[in-house]
Amino acid sequence: MLSSAFEYAPAPESRSVVDIAPSYGLFIDGEFVEATGGKVFKTVSPSTEEVLSEVAEAAEEDVDRAVRAARKAFEKWSALPGAERAKYLFRIARIIQERSRELAVLETLDNGKPIKETRDADLPLVAAHFFYYAGWADKLDHAGFGADPRPLGVAGQVIPWNFPLLMLAWKIAPALATGNTVVLKPAETTPLSALFFADVCRQAGLPKGVVNIVTGDGRTGAALVAHPDVNKVAFTGSTAVGKQIARTVAGTRKKLTLELGGKGANIVFDDAPIDQAVEGIVSGIFFNQGQVCCAGSRLLVQESIQDELLDALKRRLSTLRLGDPLDKNTDIGAINSAEQLARITALAEKGEAEGAERWSPACELPSSGYWFAPTLFTNVTQAHTIAREEIFGPVLSVLTFRTPDEAVAKANNTQYGLSAGIWSEKGSRILAVASKLRAGVIWSNTFNKFDPTSPFGGYKESGFGREGGRHGLEAYLDV
Repeated sequence: MLSSAFEYAPAPESRSVVDIAPSYGLFIDGEFVEATGGKVFKTVSPSTEEVLSEVAEAAEEDVDRAVRAARKAFEKWSALPGAERAKYLFRIARIIQERSRELAVLETLDNGKPIKETRDADLPLVAAHFFYYAGWADKLDHAGFGADPRPLGVAGQVIPWNFPLLMLAWKIAPALATGNTVVLKPAETTPLSALFFADVCRQAGLPKGVVNIVTGDGRTGAALVAHPDVNKVAFTGSTAVGKQIARTVAGTRKKLTLELGGKGANIVFDDAPIDQAVEGIVSGIFFNQGQVCCAGSRLLVQESIQDELLDALKRRLSTLRLGDPLDKNTDIGAINSAEQLARITALAEKGEAEGAERWSPACELPSSGYWFAPTLFTNVTQAHTIAREEIFGPVLSVLTFRTPDEAVAKANNTQYGLSAGIWSEKGSRILAVASKLRAGVIWSNTFNKFDPTSPFGGYKESGFGREGGRHGLEAYLDV
């Protein structure tokens, strides 16, 4: 997908920096153990469909073992002074930095996202979250949650496949800093980085049972959520599964945070810097192949600049490079799974069937693996399925507006409320519009910028609770 005057020479990152074992067990009480029933499943590389490893599938008995190990470890871990817990978190953060190249290659192999994203975005943020919450561990009395905030106990955490290691950090770092112990269930299509993190915990000398990792499918996650000795449930994933979890937890004393789907609006006003906005639009929807809950999947552009903006956007899309995720030149990697590719394909076809106009740059897709070309739809109305449903892929729906009030009305016309972006040179306009948007995170003249000091979360069917920042501590404290 390249129309420049010269070709890029391949620049693949070496796979030799990561050593993937042929099989992995469950990480319970500081040791790798087999699943009770001996069941295993395969994890494949989305870009080649190559089997990377076999992974143990945890049954209900295994989840119970992990929760019991976490409960036993909680007594001593929660009694440690915050400064002592901080030492372990600092150690984990430093080891992640030291092993960042290895972990970035691993994440790209297992997830399909480009190496420059795992290397330059995911891994630095993973380490930053552990550093940040290490700093909070001995300052909880000053966090604004009372003089002596107490941990909840055992946290059951279920994370998605789009940012496997980063979502792990978002969950585990605040849980450990506040004195809780953890049982984490990674996504079945991307279990490897969590299992490598188990090795990081051992390398850091983390006491046994403080972090436990159980791999498996949705049944394993459901068993963890429903376990009677779990005090806190944290889930990031689809709204449908989030609703199931809310029903399971209802009537119990478990504390719950949900970070679910989104249909973020990226609003571009007529005074916006066009080139800068185009870059923000591209990172907003094509970063990680659009497999981002806070993706700017709806572009709302002021009518008077629609043609100029779309021309510039199409020119930019024609320069994106799709292909081997391990190549440092690659902009667009593979879709995470055959199942996800089928969903993206079906929704894009529905967009065409409902009358929206589809456009993709000239693009040759690799013969093996799961791939979808960057796609944008114009002539989209609010009634179109592609403007309402979360596609979770590299598909952008373009709508227009004339006035700020119309932009706000269209942006808020969704069951979701996770993110939004505003592009304008007028600070007063940005603040006025942002105050009316019902979204948890609003970026101005940028998009998809994350920082561990800043809270993240949504409204409506995008979930509730906040992760990151001082706010992220509250979900793991008895306040």
